Amino acid sequence: MEDERETARLWRVNRTIHELVRDRGYEVADHEYQMDLETFKAEYATNGSVDRTRLNFFTQHNDNPEEKLFVFYSTEKNVGVKTMRQFIGVMEEKNINRGIIIWSDKMTSAAKKVIEAMRMSFSLEDFEEAFLLVNITHHHLVPKHEVLSKEEKTALLQRYRLKETQLPRIQQADPVARYFGLQRGQVVKITRPSETSGRYCSYRICM
Repeated sequence: MEDERETARLWRVNRTIHELVRDRGYEVADHEYQMDLETFKAEYATNGSVDRTRLNFFTQHNDNPEEKLFVFYSTEKNVGVKTMRQFIGVMEEKNINRGIIIWSDKMTSAAKKVIEAMRMSFSLEDFEEAFLLVNITHHHLVPKHEVLSKEEKTALLQRYRLKETQLPRIQQADPVARYFGLQRGQVVKITRPSETSGRYCSYRICM
């Protein structure tokens, strides 16, 4: 029974992380996030439980194949330095500088320090499995968010004769900002329904 719950949980996590990666512009096949629970069980749950190492995957950006991403599931419940070394070791071996580590229970302060220490060489993110159980962008209260390219951001500022500092802000720790992996200085377009004009667009800069 516990294995059944864990499998269903990881199926939901696996679906959301593939949607997240796709929404950031990386290559993801439809079947990877449309997979139903029974297919997921047949593919990943051997002897009743899911082997997290089989959920790890590599992908590349649609616009720039040189930009690769590695998604790594920790097999340790409490992520420590040992797991981080294993994670980064794979990235070094495959010459990948972007990575996401997914953990179930806890990430130690020592492990978080590794992310900070490696910031010059790698772009590393960590997500708790609980964060990925539901895709936050699918919630009816969350409006549509679109990350602007550098060119779109420049055009926006010129059109409205604005400085970056005049734009409303979105914090990097905001759940939607985390979902899209927003970096400081990036601008996101937010589209909301409007009773008068059909829709209303606003813009926020990540700080």
